[in-house]
Amino acid sequence: MVTFLPTRPGPLADVPSFDRAIGGAESNVACALAAAGHRVRWVGRVGRDGFGDHLTEAIGAYGVDVSAVVRDPDRPTGVYFRTATDRAAATHEVVYYRTGSAASAMSPDTVPYEALTGGRVLHLSGITAALSDDCLALMRDLTRARPGRPLVSFDVNFRPGLWRDPAAGGRVLLELARGADLVFVGQDEAGEAWGLTDPAALRAALPEPAVLVVKRGGTGAVAFERRAVHEPDTVTAVPAPRVHVVAPVGAGDAFAAGFLSATLRGLGGKERIRHGHLMAAAALTVPGDLAVPPRRAHADRLASADDEDWGTLHLGPGWTGEDQEVRTP
Repeated sequence: MVTFLPTRPGPLADVPSFDRAIGGAESNVACALAAAGHRVRWVGRVGRDGFGDHLTEAIGAYGVDVSAVVRDPDRPTGVYFRTATDRAAATHEVVYYRTGSAASAMSPDTVPYEALTGGRVLHLSGITAALSDDCLALMRDLTRARPGRPLVSFDVNFRPGLWRDPAAGGRVLLELARGADLVFVGQDEAGEAWGLTDPAALRAALPEPAVLVVKRGGTGAVAFERRAVHEPDTVTAVPAPRVHVVAPVGAGDAFAAGFLSATLRGLGGKERIRHGHLMAAAALTVPGDLAVPPRRAHADRLASADDEDWGTLHLGPGWTGEDQEVRTP
């Protein structure tokens, strides 16, 4: 969908103008992964309109394969507007115009399974499940067990404003998460959706995925990983680096991209979380949802630091250039 970002802080009623950008959880992850050097395909539906042109061109410019994107002649491209504040802030506003959009027409009949299964990882978002009954049917189909499926990554992305009944939406997202292999969930959204914020309690509610990553905002993240059935979890907690935040948006998708990038490269648990934190820091230090990621060698050097050095890291605007990181005394 197309995102309209306010040109200044304040309530939507008071913002006089907006900047156009691309948005969407899955496409954000796709763009970040492509920018980090991975081969990525984004599958979706957009309208046969100017906004659809902009989305496919902008996403493709990141190096993402958009050949499987369908242009719908009868439905428009979805759009949304938001304020500049953090999504968790009481003053945050978001207005979606997605009812009847091209994306809402996705279903098991309109999205061929073979278009989604040529890679090692299939990344999905709970936002898609909220768009329509057909979209929910597609998500249920993609998260069901079947032979030869790729690793299914699922970001819960609970957005109460997209669900007619948020409580029912929380139950749906729990169901879908149980069918995935790798699940990302924010501690705050888990509290909203399921009334659970303790990472261990979340793992107890979600025992099925091989990997569960609980994001704890500026505190850090904890990953529960089970390597074989009936084996106990390996639990890895990694603090987040200090970040000079420019705009508090896009960090969740960026974290998922960093973690998935490190997973595709076969890195260890601590390094995967640290790469998630670093990609999130890149997003937090720019105004929009998407940022230029750090060069791989730069990110690897930071992610392999000892705990003491990692704890002194302080990242600000421009840090993805190798000479821009700041360490606390």
